[in-house]
Amino acid sequence: MIELHYWPTPNGHKITLFLEEAGEPYEVQAVDIGAGDQFKPEFLRIAPNNRMPAIVDREPADGGAPIPIFESGAILLYLAEKTGKLLPTDIRGRKTALEWLFWQIGGLGPMAGQNHHFARYAKEKIPYAIDRYVNETDRLYGVLDRHLDGRTFIAGDAMSIADCACYPWIVPHADQGMALEDFPHLKRWFDAIAARPATQRAYAWAEKIKRTPMDDAQRAVLFGHTRKSVK
Repeated sequence: MIELHYWPTPNGHKITLFLEEAGEPYEVQAVDIGAGDQFKPEFLRIAPNNRMPAIVDREPADGGAPIPIFESGAILLYLAEKTGKLLPTDIRGRKTALEWLFWQIGGLGPMAGQNHHFARYAKEKIPYAIDRYVNETDRLYGVLDRHLDGRTFIAGDAMSIADCACYPWIVPHADQGMALEDFPHLKRWFDAIAARPATQRAYAWAEKIKRTPMDDAQRAVLFGHTRKSVK
């Protein structure tokens, strides 16, 4: 059983998407990031970077004590290797899946995240910052669109952890200033994943967890922390 510490954000959806697609049992513990749950000592023991998602594998392969894992990319790779699912076994397919997993972690996620911040959440609208991150998001969509030309999924003919990582960051495309019609190969891939039953089950968690609109109190919790926040 996997214990998933989760909130319905793109990074949270990565893990529910994997677990539903792989058919692995799990239970969810909500981490209300607007209320500051990510700074609680019990969560920091699992995720020292005070970010969700995180998991605890209660039944690790070595039969030892439960294993906590933080960082969504590390979680996806850990789960894929443990279950033998959603990661190609051939050297070339595995290489491709890992390339695009790290591409999402190092590129699409951070750039789209800054896009979200400056366009939606920042109280002061800074045109240069908005343009900078919207343009970079547009470039990254173009990179993925080109890669998907002639491919069913990111790493080939089967869904992999690369798709689990990238898809949730494309879901809020309208909020990022992107129109999927401008990226036909990406749109075809996106629509195919959206239609999968596992995707629909994964995203159903967003309806089960009650969220409130962001206010100044939540904004103060989410943004502007320093090293003092995690002491």
